[in-house]
Amino acid sequence: MPWNKGAFRAGLRFIKNWTFSEFYHKYEQMLEKEILSSEIPEHIAVIMDGNRRFAGQLGRARSFGHAMGAEVTEQVIEWCYEIGVKQLTLYAFSTENFQRSEEEVDGLFNLINEKFLKLYTDNRTYDKEMQVRVIGDRTKLPDFLKDSIDMIEKATEQHRKYNLNVAIAYGGRQDIMQAVRDIAVCVSSGRLSLEDVNENLISKHLYPAPGVSVPNVDLIIRTGGDERVSNFLPWQANGSECATYFCAPFWPEFRKIDLLRSVRVYQARKEEKKREHSYRVSKIINFLGVGKHGEKNEELGQLLPLKNREVS
Repeated sequence: MPWNKGAFRAGLRFIKNWTFSEFYHKYEQMLEKEILSSEIPEHIAVIMDGNRRFAGQLGRARSFGHAMGAEVTEQVIEWCYEIGVKQLTLYAFSTENFQRSEEEVDGLFNLINEKFLKLYTDNRTYDKEMQVRVIGDRTKLPDFLKDSIDMIEKATEQHRKYNLNVAIAYGGRQDIMQAVRDIAVCVSSGRLSLEDVNENLISKHLYPAPGVSVPNVDLIIRTGGDERVSNFLPWQANGSECATYFCAPFWPEFRKIDLLRSVRVYQARKEEKKREHSYRVSKIINFLGVGKHGEKNEELGQLLPLKNREVS
């Protein structure tokens, strides 16, 4: 047969892609088996960053990047359900995003609206018993999007097995501020006293007040290479000392192995904290077990830092 250079290259690409696909599949299975043998975070929050940069590196319009990112979002909702996550919070649109062009903002709202309508008609939403809620300042949203939000929230309000929270027109400081204002009104009207104000009360007044508020976060994932949390769930994240996972892929490039790796980081952090706690407890037990007062001085010096950290 005559030499066909193009066909030869195509064959090499096929072999390379097939080999990589098989390797990826095996690695994904191994990783999933590994993380399922340990504790799964109940609440994962995701900052979906990099849609515009993904489109830019391909020479495509920003709308292309957002559309590709929305497809990945659907997959991540499935993946989190599969591994046993109970709460998933997605940062879809921040208050800072309003600074973008009107064309891009309108396009994003239309895309989000399309996905809500799809969730409303998708049988998987009801098979999973997935409750869908939106957190953020709804007054800033267009009417058609408000209508879609109301529709999907009412259709899923009785679901409790899996919770999907979508942050739209959301800012963390704004969330705390609206909670403080709400509590201040309750105090001034006599419905609450100052003695009633505590961490638990503030948590109850965060979005989506007056409904059940978003619980503490166990793991925050951010794609796109930036290592910051961008005013996302500050009360729920900082209060629980959650784990963070920053990864390089842009959101449209996010894969299941990236999710599994993030969970593995969470599990490793939990194990590290357990070991540290066990070490502290053993030091205290050893200290209390020493018979003579004089022999305790050296160990007492070692335990002082623990006292400063409020270890009882």
